[in-house]
Amino acid sequence: MQLNLIYITVGSKDEARKIGKILVTSGLAACVNIIDNINSMYIWEGAFQDDQEVLLIAKTQEARVPELIETVKTLHSYSCPCIVSLPISDGNRPFLDWICQQTA
Repeated sequence: MQLNLIYITVGSKDEARKIGKILVTSGLAACVNIIDNINSMYIWEGAFQDDQEVLLIAKTQEARVPELIETVKTLHSYSCPCIVSLPISDGNRPFLDWICQQTA
């Protein structure tokens, strides 16, 4: 079974906690890590941005990714949120099995 990490940035810790709780309690993600106070630099609508954001890293099955993305988009405050899915190629088998169980 293919597993994925989902990389998501949001504007505040409150928003991260809200999205993370919904992903975990709905079974869309086995776990969500929240990393506060990251610095993001990018061009948006023609202007340079240098913002403080919060990072969420969710662990899930590949089959759950489309629904997870749609759920995050409905909850997210940004008009074009960063939601990126990355495949997990290997890891601690008991942990990976736990992700499968939690997101079945």
